[in-house]
Amino acid sequence: MIDYLSQHLWQMWAVVAVVCLILELTAGDFFIMCFSIGAVFATIAAACGIGFYWQLAVFALFTLISLFLVRPIALRYLHKNDQYRESNADAIIGRRGRVVETIEAGGYGRVAIDGDVWKAVSNGQEAVAVGSFVRVVGRESTIITVESAE
Repeated sequence: MIDYLSQHLWQMWAVVAVVCLILELTAGDFFIMCFSIGAVFATIAAACGIGFYWQLAVFALFTLISLFLVRPIALRYLHKNDQYRESNADAIIGRRGRVVETIEAGGYGRVAIDGDVWKAVSNGQEAVAVGSFVRVVGRESTIITVESAE
């Protein structure tokens, strides 16, 4: 078995490359992909009959090159505007919802937005009736601030 692996080391490098690509699918930050690129070049080196230590050197060299050259380009083109993308609860700001429990003046009520019900407060001093449409203008923890959207 050891003789087979030492004579067909290119297959092991190919498996490493495929496993790294599969792992990259779970991460999505293009870091593990760089190891896969290094493993592809090590596969080529092994198929050409280069010794194991040179294969390791090729793997390390092309992994580092792809970390500094390929990864920034991939991040720039595949994750455009991600640094400005709001996520989680901040993405609710600006959305419209329907009041499902009256928002009392100076008090709280409930607003449904895309099937989720949020505790809400009005940004004005007037009560907002059930069935009214509102727009989210702010968020403090799990309580949203709304204004009338009608």
